[in-house]
Order: sequence, then C-alpha cells, then structure tokens
Amino acid sequence: MDNSICQVYEDEIQSLEEEIKLLAEKYEDSQQESTFFSDEEILMSIKSFQREFQGQSKGHESPSDLKAQLESLETDLSFLMKFTGIQFTSHSKKTVEKTTNRTVRKHRLSGNCHSLSFQLEFQLLEMQNKESVSAVITDLSIIMESGEDSDVSKFVSSTEEHGNLLTFFRSLSSYAEWYEHRRRTFLHFK
Repeated sequence: MDNSICQVYEDEIQSLEEEIKLLAEKYEDSQQESTFFSDEEILMSIKSFQREFQGQSKGHESPSDLKAQLESLETDLSFLMKFTGIQFTSHSKKTVEKTTNRTVRKHRLSGNCHSLSFQLEFQLLEMQNKESVSAVITDLSIIMESGEDSDVSKFVSSTEEHGNLLTFFRSLSSYAEWYEHRRRTFLHFK
C-alpha cells in the first residue's frame, strides 16, 4: 500500500516537473519575441493573472494584499499620466544579444503627450558587474509629429545624439502642454 502511494506522488512530481519545464520554455520564448500590447490588453492580462493566482499564494502575500498593491500601482500610473500628459499606446521589447554579463534589448515605444504623438526606438545595453548593473541607451531614434517647427526638430536631434530619455520626456510634457494651449487659442480666434 505504501509503495502505491509513493508511486502516485512520484508520478505527480514528474508531471509537475514537466509542466514547469514547458512553462519555462514558453516564458523564454515570450521574452525573445517582440510583442505589442494595448492598455486594454494589459489590464485584461493583469485581471486574468489575478484570477489564476487566487489560491496559489501559499507562503506568500495574500491575494488581497496583492490586489491592494495592484490598485495602488494603477492609481500611481493614472496620476503620472494625468500629471505628465504622457500616455503610452504600445511597447515592444526584443532581446538582440544576451551573454553572461551583457544584454542588449531593442525597445519600441509609441504614445501621445496631450495632442502630440511620438514614437521611440532604442537599444538598451545592460552590463552586469559583480556588484551592480548599469544600463546605457544607444541608437535612439525619435519620430514626432512636430509640423514645421524647427526648434522641435533641433531638440529631437540633440536628444537622439545624447540618448537622454528623461530630458526628452520632461521637455515633451512641457512643450506639448503649451502646444495644446496655443492650438486652442488660435482656434478661438478663427
């Protein structure tokens, strides 16, 4: 009787190991390919993950704690989108090169800032030392609907040269806000 119970447990362990292996391969494949997600798809995936996660968090945080954290993150994201006016509409990530201490990923972002749309494409070089990880942006390319504004074209060219995304997003937020005010003012006088 004991041998049959042990065999059942061993069979269950074997099937779980095979399932883990398949899931690990599926995860690795999903990390390698480029994917695009809309806001609705992301929210649907989060909710689907929450449903799957119910009851599986033994020894970890409770589902109610995770739900509270998720709601907090969604609130923070909503606040940041309202505060900056920047809303991302799609993102894709593809691993170009991966070694033990160096990873190169190609990112594509598109979105809107108030009424201006933008697209970014860049490579992120992550290098890992014994104590820390450093990341450098290379091959930055920015596409913006700036009309015939030469100042914006100069700014975009300068940003592409220096690869400074933080400066780009800060300046874009400010410029797009005033661009929208100016557009509304001119519409008012027409």
